[in-house]
Amino acid sequence: MSRVNPTPAERKFDEGRLMQVLVAPVVSEKATHVADKTNAVTFKVLQNATKPEIKAAVELMFKVEVKGVSVVNTKGKTKRFGRSIGRRDNVRKAYVTLKPGQELNLSGEAA
Repeated sequence: MSRVNPTPAERKFDEGRLMQVLVAPVVSEKATHVADKTNAVTFKVLQNATKPEIKAAVELMFKVEVKGVSVVNTKGKTKRFGRSIGRRDNVRKAYVTLKPGQELNLSGEAA
């Protein structure tokens, strides 16, 4: 029997794909401000990554429980470099909110 939205138990992801979903952590003033206020971590993710994939990837790689995922698509700007015109890449960012009591340290400092 096929379901439109599978339950979490039915939803299986390829582990190789999950290891590629998270491209890089975003380290900026806004990202650290959001992390302090709402216990959320910001990642740059693949353009075609879905929210359930992002959630599964974070839980797999960092062994934490995820409360929710919000995604932002930012269009790349057109910039000039002297005479030539270039274009920045489009960026997809994921704000991953962790459950209370969960912590994710990306700064690299020993706790």
